Amino acid sequence: MYVVNDAAHQNPLQTRGRPSISTAPCSCSGPFARKPRLFYGGHPPPADQREPCTMALVNRTEPFDFVIFGATGDLTRRKLLPAFLRRFHAREFDQEARIICTARSELTTEQFRNLCSATLHEFAPDIAKDTETLNQFLSLLTYVYLDATEDGPHWQELSATLSDAERTRVFYFATAPALYSAICAGLSQHNLITQHTRVVLEKPIGTDLQSANEINEGVGRYFSEDAIYRIDHYLGKEGVQNILALRFANPALEQLWSSEAIAHVQITAAETVGVGDRGSYYDKSGALRDMVQNHLLQVLCMVAMDAPASLRADDLRNEKLKVLNALRPMTPDMVRKNVIRGQYTAGRVKGEDVPGYVEDLKTGRPSDTETFVAIRTKIRTARWGNTPFYLRTGKRLATKTTEIVIQFRPQVWPIFTNMPSPGRLVIRIAPHEELSLVLAARDPGAGGFRVRNATLHMSYENEFAVQYQDSYERLLLDAVRGDPALFIRRDEVEASWKWVEPILDSWRYALTPLEPYPAGSWGPATTRALLARDGALWHEDMLT
Repeated sequence: MYVVNDAAHQNPLQTRGRPSISTAPCSCSGPFARKPRLFYGGHPPPADQREPCTMALVNRTEPFDFVIFGATGDLTRRKLLPAFLRRFHAREFDQEARIICTARSELTTEQFRNLCSATLHEFAPDIAKDTETLNQFLSLLTYVYLDATEDGPHWQELSATLSDAERTRVFYFATAPALYSAICAGLSQHNLITQHTRVVLEKPIGTDLQSANEINEGVGRYFSEDAIYRIDHYLGKEGVQNILALRFANPALEQLWSSEAIAHVQITAAETVGVGDRGSYYDKSGALRDMVQNHLLQVLCMVAMDAPASLRADDLRNEKLKVLNALRPMTPDMVRKNVIRGQYTAGRVKGEDVPGYVEDLKTGRPSDTETFVAIRTKIRTARWGNTPFYLRTGKRLATKTTEIVIQFRPQVWPIFTNMPSPGRLVIRIAPHEELSLVLAARDPGAGGFRVRNATLHMSYENEFAVQYQDSYERLLLDAVRGDPALFIRRDEVEASWKWVEPILDSWRYALTPLEPYPAGSWGPATTRALLARDGALWHEDMLT
């Protein structure tokens, strides 16, 4: 049985839209009845891996209305609808839920469902092949043709679809941020905002501090802060969330989590792909806005923050905000010395020739947009004052990986004459969630007393018999349930832009050159020098 929950897991503070909990009797006896195996919100394991009385903790969600603006766009097609299908298959919500999709394409609901069927076979083929489940899910979809920037009869059609004001109602803006305020005004004008309404904002929240404030002010005129959910899908990744457990559930490790034991921290998000069909967007954004201002700074906060008083949303976000406010300010001189930006040129990736960034744009014009950025910074707190943090992201790099490297300090007074490099902890977030701890150990085959590094490795996939949720799977239903812990508060957005904006200003005055790097490399050659002055190496150089 896979939809059974122990009543002991109930939250007495449960609010509208949060999971309902039910208990089903167990027919087993003996040790199997006393030792159920729990699968928290994941997909049920294969039959040959199930125990005699395995119980899955499935977060049952009350009926809801979820409205997607920009429903014919790439994000909805690749991420949102596949995520909903997987959660429907996992029985986290049933056929009483409604997903209303709006866009400016003139389609009927039947035509839209046909498009979605093809999309789901492409991006969720393992679930979509179950025809019964797919058809049940498609029946939840309703399409409403709507230009949200204009006042017309189609708003009335949307209003008629949302007839039950007592249901939890979520509006998801998968549109250009410039439209957020106009959509909110339309929702207000047509009385679609109820006391049970929330709004989810996709990144980017602005292109600088001023535009971010304008967006937040525009949405804030119609929604209170506790009803605004700014999504960063990195916070929904299992590997990022596990940083909290790794640190705060392991006191011995947390005792080492400071400048006293940690020499430096590397946070890398590397991609092998180019800009693809996102060229028009990316050329106005660049790696700093697209990755650093949101994703990498949020990961940095999870690594560097102090223990929150609890796992409640504001306790978590208060600690993250402290880290953002403690980042060393980026003056023009600091930018010149501590920031490297680059742009990929033609090269070879995975044995294939690939074009450069300008060729990928297909505009025939040169571009000064960065596809790579590396930053050295420090956090001005007692815990981290002497530890540099290195942030790095780029396209067309040698390997696809998202990882955090915690480099420990060397032994102050080594008693061994052949000490290897100091140990390190590697937290890999993508493409697979893994932990690796490199420690010194005696080499039994070397003769004498020789020490070398050995690796303790754990793969989440092998350790836990559950298929992890995609980050959007988790975050979409968190918004429905009213759990904002993994979403970003307005003051976090402002603090991150305040730190990033001086870098953008310095680039406007050409204080940091745009360095070319061949596709398939690890970025501009000068990137190594950024660490070398601290006597450090990038992780890939440690492995050679």
